[in-house]
Amino acid sequence: MLNVKTYSLGPIQTNCYIVSNKQKDCILFDPGEESSKIIKVLRSNQLKPIAIFLTHAHFDHIGAVDELRELFNVPLYIHEKEVAWLGDPMKNGSGKYAELPDYIVKRPEEEHIIRKEQSFDILNVSFKAVFTPGHSPGSISYIFEEDGFAIVGDTLFQGSVGRTDLIGGSHEVLLKSIHEKLLVLPEDTIIYPGHGSYTTPTQEMDTNPFLNGF
Repeated sequence: MLNVKTYSLGPIQTNCYIVSNKQKDCILFDPGEESSKIIKVLRSNQLKPIAIFLTHAHFDHIGAVDELRELFNVPLYIHEKEVAWLGDPMKNGSGKYAELPDYIVKRPEEEHIIRKEQSFDILNVSFKAVFTPGHSPGSISYIFEEDGFAIVGDTLFQGSVGRTDLIGGSHEVLLKSIHEKLLVLPEDTIIYPGHGSYTTPTQEMDTNPFLNGF
């Protein structure tokens, strides 16, 4: 059984998820900021990072990536459509805010660029990377079927959906992604979003005003 811990980090409280097994191996999802806090958590719990996976490349999801992967010597996984965003502040959004530094992250190795929907076998468990564009063109949701949860980035929130007014965003595409990839999951699947509290497909189908009638 996997353990999922949530840490809300950075200027807009982006959720970083640390998913670990009994052997203390772990995967980091969206380490967006405050690398020192993440490192403290890892060391105090004797966790060993195996990889970093990104749901997408907006600045608030990538800020701690380079420091963590260099310290722990782990690979970075991201959708091919957003590799260039890592080093481009205007694409990742940090360049639009005068109060923020430019967020620049080195690109991943070629073998760790996600070019198709696929399964990964890490932590002695298999999980799927499924494409859920709309908030951004390279948004990915990670589905842990056996453990009953999904990490979905800024695609779906409790009572809301991701914004679509940024580069490559599309409200129509976003709703299609939610409907075809997330709402079809088992009703009690825990949906872990990029911001805010977790939810379930059932809760969002019943109460989310953005999905009403879709």
